[in-house]
Amino acid sequence: MTRVLRVVIAPDSFKGTASAADAAAALSAGWRAVRPDDELTQRPMADGGEGTLDALESAVPGARRVPVTVRGPGAAAAPVATHWLRLPDGTGVVELAATSGITLLDPLAPLDAHTAGFGEAIAAALDAGATRLLLGLGGSASTDGGAGALAVLGARFADATGEPVALGNRGLGALAHVDLSGLRPLPSRGALILGDVTNPLLGEHGAAAVFGPQKGADAAAVEMLERHLDRLASLVPEDVRPLAAAPGAGAAGGTGFGLLAWGAEMGGGAELVAAAVGLPAAVAGADLVITGEGRFDGQSEAGKAPTVVASLAHAAGVPTALVAGAITAEPRGFGASLALADLADSGAAAIAEPLRWLHAAGAELARTVG
Repeated sequence: MTRVLRVVIAPDSFKGTASAADAAAALSAGWRAVRPDDELTQRPMADGGEGTLDALESAVPGARRVPVTVRGPGAAAAPVATHWLRLPDGTGVVELAATSGITLLDPLAPLDAHTAGFGEAIAAALDAGATRLLLGLGGSASTDGGAGALAVLGARFADATGEPVALGNRGLGALAHVDLSGLRPLPSRGALILGDVTNPLLGEHGAAAVFGPQKGADAAAVEMLERHLDRLASLVPEDVRPLAAAPGAGAAGGTGFGLLAWGAEMGGGAELVAAAVGLPAAVAGADLVITGEGRFDGQSEAGKAPTVVASLAHAAGVPTALVAGAITAEPRGFGASLALADLADSGAAAIAEPLRWLHAAGAELARTVG
């Protein structure tokens, strides 16, 4: 008689192709097609980027979406009808991907994209009485150092004539004066940044060099992005300048730096989401944990959801399997790994039908690992 296994399925979203909830459901269906009697528990994950609101909404009883319309992330972008999340304890959760995210901008505008919409959603949560903020970073379209969001919240970024500079990184090239004294105060219980990277603002590991190309920047544009971020960092108040080197300051095109300058604290997005969805309790006593994301690469070990899930499972003595659209770095800490691109024979095929290949991956793991 086949032993009944307890399997926890906790993927992040496969960005741009499948939500975390849909990915978990497809993996579960594939597993169940091979081993129908096993006990499956789905715990969709997020790390502060796309899907964070969804994960927290599903995990926290009484959470409620609050609609808000904000400026799109580019000069010609249409307004974005989106939402923030109100938790029962008065916490407001605002997700940059849902307000100023890269999926909201077509074509990409690496020099002119901005975070003003993110700031407008933060302001809406404050206006509604949020006593604490969780600010999800990730999936950004811009490299503006968070200046767009801070400008909405009361900061002034002016040129040599005293006029406000244009939104976006290009506008920072004319920056001559930064005044943060008009920033709205933090809510009474503070603000926590949910980030999935540890990059500083500047340098070879900074926002422009590492993430600029993902946002459409060529080599010349990356150089300009870096130069303008450096200008921003040199003009903020002297006591704020060291924050440019803080881990996570480079998150979301430097929005981490802007939020730190406001007074927010840096936190681990995936760790907080894992606690909120009850992942540690679900993993305890499991026989296998399956996690995943769209692309497992060199950045995945820096606090992204699959690595956090694997760490929790390892602490509980439970083996972990990884499923990713593509795997371009050694998946250390995983007992098994599958790339959808390999199952589908090409990355394009996997992207075209992600749920089909996630189902196939679940079935393959049930056959080989179960």
